[in-house]
Amino acid sequence: MKVNKRIDCDNCDSREKSIFCELKGESLDIINSSKSCNYFKKGQIIFSEGFQPMALYCINSGKVKLVQLGDNGREQIVRLKKEGDILGYRALLSGEKYFATAIALEDCSICSIPKEQFFKLLENDTSLALQLMKLLSQNLGKAEHKITDLAQKPVRERMAEAILFLKETYGTEEDGKTLNVVLTREEIANLVGTATETAIRLLSEFKSDSIIELQLKKIKILDYPKLVKTAHIID
Repeated sequence: MKVNKRIDCDNCDSREKSIFCELKGESLDIINSSKSCNYFKKGQIIFSEGFQPMALYCINSGKVKLVQLGDNGREQIVRLKKEGDILGYRALLSGEKYFATAIALEDCSICSIPKEQFFKLLENDTSLALQLMKLLSQNLGKAEHKITDLAQKPVRERMAEAILFLKETYGTEEDGKTLNVVLTREEIANLVGTATETAIRLLSEFKSDSIIELQLKKIKILDYPKLVKTAHIID
């Protein structure tokens, strides 16, 4: 990790994608005067599970995964984040330790706001507090959906849904088909909740069925309707 040149919130392209998009005046000044900006290389840890939260993190650029370690020491990807997203707010609000470890999926630029200043923001700006409540509610709904999937959906359907989720989260490259994120086969398995060998087999099956095309670590969606049908969801 290295310290970045300061990114002014007024000139931050990612701000329009975050809960801070409507901040003005004193609230914006609080962030600008107190935050620090850091650069994380791919694979570096931003914060670790089990540690006390000291700041709120906002992704200026790059992609991040949040992982939990199971009893067998295996990673489970519980959330994926992109530019404009915030990290660490759940632990800050609950007063608990971080429930997961945040790791850079690629080189990232991330700003951090000290805990005290974050709570000062919430006290002074009711619209921000409402935005945060909305975000927490959305994440709760997604968590409940994932629990249901893990309990009821066959792994083939979960794999298809995971690919659709990656498309929804990170979008595609200029061709409109290739996912704009690179994950290892192990990371895909951790996202789906299955063994790496099973993930590799299912991706090969999807390729044989002409649903996707595999280009090294990249995934290109060839038949979107068939992928949605395989995931057993309504598009």
